[in-house]
Amino acid sequence: MTLFDVYSLYDIEPVRGKGSHVFTEDGTDYLDLYGGHAVISIGHAHPEYVKAISDQVANLGFYSNSVNNSLQHKLAGKLGKASGYDDYSLFLCNSGAEANENAIKLASFTTGRENILAFSKAFHGRTSGAVAATDNPAIRSRFNETNNVTFVPLNDIDAVKTVLDTRDYAAVIIEGIQGVAGIHEPSDKFLQLLAEECKRTGTLLILDEIQSGYGRSGKFFAHQYAGIRPDIITCAKGIANGFPAAAVLISPDIPAKKGMLGTTFGGNHLACAAAIAVLDVMEKENLVENAAKVGEYLISELKKLPKVTDVRGKGLMIGFEVDGYTGGELRKKLLFDHHIFTGGAGQYTVRLLPALSLSLEDAKSFIEVMKQL
Repeated sequence: MTLFDVYSLYDIEPVRGKGSHVFTEDGTDYLDLYGGHAVISIGHAHPEYVKAISDQVANLGFYSNSVNNSLQHKLAGKLGKASGYDDYSLFLCNSGAEANENAIKLASFTTGRENILAFSKAFHGRTSGAVAATDNPAIRSRFNETNNVTFVPLNDIDAVKTVLDTRDYAAVIIEGIQGVAGIHEPSDKFLQLLAEECKRTGTLLILDEIQSGYGRSGKFFAHQYAGIRPDIITCAKGIANGFPAAAVLISPDIPAKKGMLGTTFGGNHLACAAAIAVLDVMEKENLVENAAKVGEYLISELKKLPKVTDVRGKGLMIGFEVDGYTGGELRKKLLFDHHIFTGGAGQYTVRLLPALSLSLEDAKSFIEVMKQL
């Protein structure tokens, strides 16, 4: 049997990692500014994380959601405290797409409505409902086509008002910062007006913080810069530092009914142990504050470079473009010539999504490489 050939791969295989570095079999050291696509939040092979999941699997790795699991309650308490949403409820699942799928379904259950408003260039996942709310026809099959999703331009509040007034919408779904689109931010003012329009029309507001959340922006959630409180928040990526896990945070105004949501693997013992360890390390090592500080340095220094034509983002969620290079060309040059992993978006944007623990020293070494271009 062979692998289904859907990924474009670089001819490099990391076999171990430590902090913000990964290593190939021959010991070659690569600075990881990609974090496995914003997944590695506290660094590779963090000793507290390794111990937590090792101890847990030695006791009980998995049981279903048909029994009590005190780890789920512990995680909910820690996440509520860390995020500032301790009055919300928590539904645990496995991936960002699944989190968004459940958020959309929950909004439809709650409002009795069937339509969703999303934004141009949005990316919410590859499962049926999530991909329908994703503005990329290339990954949407005919089965996923629906008239229940409308797209409007980001930061266009007049377009939002016009659409919400035409028919009843169950929810508006928006990313805290658009990642796959190339790091594009909804303005604070836009988010504030959007929250008002949702309230006016009885539409639930879903904040997709799957890539932009969990401290990546320099706040726990990117939407917190705008001072709003959405009805539903989704997160995944960095929640468990590489162990598959995701979460839906649900307003106390939304009632739960037995059986309305469910999952086999979501919230399992290993996933909870991993997620608890992540929150513990984030708190002990002040990683949200570190993301803000190191991110501010990177953004400031990138803007000074004459060949860098644009820099976007907050914290350690950064997109930039360089004159004379496509994003793919620059990523290959950084990877093969300078041993640095970065991400991409579109034709020209390079994305930086490193661990929140990225040191200022590693950030400075990257800027020194950029000065050589």
